[in-house]
Amino acid sequence: MRDPGLTAVGTWSGGVFMHFGEEIAEERLVQVLRPGGGIDTVVTADVYGTGDADTLLGRALDGVPRDEYCAVGIVGHDFYTGERAGAKGFPRFTDPALRGPEGYGDYLKMATERSLERLGIDRFDLLMLHNPDRIGYSDPAVWDGMAALRDAGLTRLLGVAPGPANGFTLDLISCFERFGALIDWAMIILNPLEPWPGELCLGAAEQADIRVMTRVVDYGGLFWGDMQPGHEFLSRDHRAYRPPGWVDAGLEKIARMFPIAERHGLTPLQLACQWNLAHGPVASVVPTLLQETGPTAKTVEEQRAELAALPAEVRLTADEVAEIRAIGDNTNSMALKGAAPDHEGPDLPDRWTIDPELAELAGRWRIDPARDLALIS
Repeated sequence: MRDPGLTAVGTWSGGVFMHFGEEIAEERLVQVLRPGGGIDTVVTADVYGTGDADTLLGRALDGVPRDEYCAVGIVGHDFYTGERAGAKGFPRFTDPALRGPEGYGDYLKMATERSLERLGIDRFDLLMLHNPDRIGYSDPAVWDGMAALRDAGLTRLLGVAPGPANGFTLDLISCFERFGALIDWAMIILNPLEPWPGELCLGAAEQADIRVMTRVVDYGGLFWGDMQPGHEFLSRDHRAYRPPGWVDAGLEKIARMFPIAERHGLTPLQLACQWNLAHGPVASVVPTLLQETGPTAKTVEEQRAELAALPAEVRLTADEVAEIRAIGDNTNSMALKGAAPDHEGPDLPDRWTIDPELAELAGRWRIDPARDLALIS
């Protein structure tokens, strides 16, 4: 049995199940995901490829002794009985149109067992709740169901994985306070060009003794160093949701950070990882390995090796961490998901109003929603 390691790779890499960069051949992705060579933690979400990502990762795990890797699973989107809503994806299993609280436990057990079956293993080391809605963050029936999976031996550790979009700050802190005794890990978006809003929940994670795994460490691939000003994306590239000019602006900021990386013998990607790991509860980094277009772009295999070579000890000083944060400050740069100060009307699956309980929580954590959680043009 293993806890998540310092570095990890996820099945969203390589453009096969999530369209980042060029789509690589599945056999290459199998080898990239195969534990070994300094990376022994693998992460999959059952909804990717409606189960196909699990199956492919199962091929990567075939023949690897079970005690030589950490398997992280993520469940929560119901692609078994739910209907896909275009780009919004499949509904959460807690959607009242699908089932009520009495059915949460049965769904979680079924989804977890099927994911394990596709992987060809009998348990997860860590199982996380994927992109919860308001119910998922707050309803005890959900977390009773998660606890039952651990009690049944289907996983050793439990966690929560907000997103894929940024936000959910108050909801996540509330979840830590309500169910922290059950939650071992949380996965959030964090990197030197997106310190906000992920940083706002780190104190609560530390107080609840919850370790943090960070994704999007590469900031949409920019820290790998293969993108140039004016970079053109493929038509289906998932990064098209980012605002115009983000590549050029990000490259300028990374150039200002580069002298710090050079001082410590780090690549830009390794600098981003080290910056994340310099934050208290952050214990694991899982950047996206992606194949950019062009003959000079790093291969995903080269990216994996670069990640595996990440120094385990944090080399950055507190002053350098603060300097990098100041360069990359993105506060108030986007509309956040989850409980939001500017949401009006009925709850949506990924956005809702700040109720009195969350408003009280915000005050206790010295978070002013209008100042700290709002888009300011």
